Amino acid sequence: MKLAQGVALAAVVGLLGLLVWKVVTEQRSSAIPAAVAGGKKPSAPLFELPLLRGEGTVELRSLRGRVVVLNVWASWCRPCASEAADLEASWRRWKSKDVVFLGMDWHDAASDARRFARKHGVTYPLVRDRDGQVLSKYGVDGVPQTFFIDREGRLVGEHFEGPVDQEALSRNIELARS
Repeated sequence: MKLAQGVALAAVVGLLGLLVWKVVTEQRSSAIPAAVAGGKKPSAPLFELPLLRGEGTVELRSLRGRVVVLNVWASWCRPCASEAADLEASWRRWKSKDVVFLGMDWHDAASDARRFARKHGVTYPLVRDRDGQVLSKYGVDGVPQTFFIDREGRLVGEHFEGPVDQEALSRNIELARS
């Protein structure tokens, strides 16, 4: 009887520890959107993720010296579909000016994500964060979200939680370029 109580107590303590760890890590991950909203320029968390289409990976560090528009999306997200045309048009406008658009697929099946990209004519690079570890570092808890990364690898400008239009894209890209 005492052994069963000890095992049950150990299980409860273990679960409580996991709950505390989850709360603490979620609070830390939300620091980035708050810092950007407060006008700070935190370093963008580095990552290397597999391309959604084709072979290879994209490493954020390799994009230093260029402005990066990081858009988090999912195939099942209606607002993501509504902003897809603006993102693609802006990508075509800015890609010759050392600006990289990078789409990061969130909580999606790869086949659904590829179908979404084809349907909406997305031609900029797309990567997958399969387990969500990268996006948790950015404080992402829903889609769409868009971040702007300057040439030094810092998050700047506005952080959009929801669709972003071409005017807002241009304004924030210019800020990241300066």
